[in-house]
Amino acid sequence: MSMQQRSRDSGYGDRAAWQSNQRRQDRWQAGNAGSGLTQALGWFSIGLGLAQIASPGGIARMIGLRADNETQQVMRAVGMRELATGVGILMHPQPAGWVKARVGGDIMDLTLLGAALASDDTERDKTSMAALAVVGVTVADIMASQRLSSAADGGYDVDYSDGYSGYQVQPGSRNSMSEPSMRSDTPESQMRHKAEVGVHVKKSMTINRAPEELYQFWRNFGNLALVMSHVESITEVGERLSHWQVKAPGGMTVEWDAEIIEDQPNVMIAWQSLAHADVDNSGVVRFQPAPGGKGTEIHVELKYKPPAGKLGAMIAKLFGEEPEQQIDDDLRRFKQLMEAGEVVVSDATVHGRHLLKQRPAQPPEQVPQAEEAFLR
Repeated sequence: MSMQQRSRDSGYGDRAAWQSNQRRQDRWQAGNAGSGLTQALGWFSIGLGLAQIASPGGIARMIGLRADNETQQVMRAVGMRELATGVGILMHPQPAGWVKARVGGDIMDLTLLGAALASDDTERDKTSMAALAVVGVTVADIMASQRLSSAADGGYDVDYSDGYSGYQVQPGSRNSMSEPSMRSDTPESQMRHKAEVGVHVKKSMTINRAPEELYQFWRNFGNLALVMSHVESITEVGERLSHWQVKAPGGMTVEWDAEIIEDQPNVMIAWQSLAHADVDNSGVVRFQPAPGGKGTEIHVELKYKPPAGKLGAMIAKLFGEEPEQQIDDDLRRFKQLMEAGEVVVSDATVHGRHLLKQRPAQPPEQVPQAEEAFLR
């Protein structure tokens, strides 16, 4: 090969490398631009949803609609959709699907407003302005969706799991919150790293059973669905791996894979969620002989990062999902099951302690299926 040919080839290679790098940077910038817009849309959805749920009549009148019962019911339903979509955008590492769901919701809203404009009971000026506002939001939703798709097509996942940055990670890589090399060896330090910003719950209880019995029950994670009211199922997929499905506020379900990071038989079990979990979390349970040989002290410590951060925690409390009370209730069910062989249920137990649906204790109408199966 001549010197001139090698020079041409080298120049072509340099240009090709530069063009490839430029395309990669363009996609990175598209993902970064989309991150701020996507976060803004997520917060907008949550704010609008809360307003529609809290004051459906006021919002209806604001957009020129008659605030009758039917309209208020529709407004609450739309508010629940907005709230779920906003939390989904902020909690998922790759929120493209949730942004597309917003576009679908926009089309539904425009359809409803179009039907309202055809009615004689509508203040058309206000409704027309509301429709124009929805059109503007729809354009923003489409732009965010396209930017996220562009970033994904470039071989990068746009990760919003920190709730702020929208940084890019290579496909298949583990994000910084779950990279083993960035943690120290103790379960406590791993838990601190796992949920530096989030909810931290500690609960203890004495159970009149030997540490070995309690450890054996807890080590089979599938058993936890019997005593943890919000856990739908836990499937063990390996010696140290499990898949969790958990009920979340607003009727949603969140999922994650977890691994056991330390297992000391009859003493302690520590676990943590893996990368791309719907809710980043970790936990440790310790079994200590109680003084005087009177059973076992069980100490549970959980950390998790609520979707949408502090606002997500506030929304959870609005729906009655108080983490401290949840764990306390779960431990009481665990104590009943281990000491008495059954979980004592009432209608208040079945329906929970939710702020939006408190009910007095009375014989239960329906026992949860998991507990009923265990009692058989």
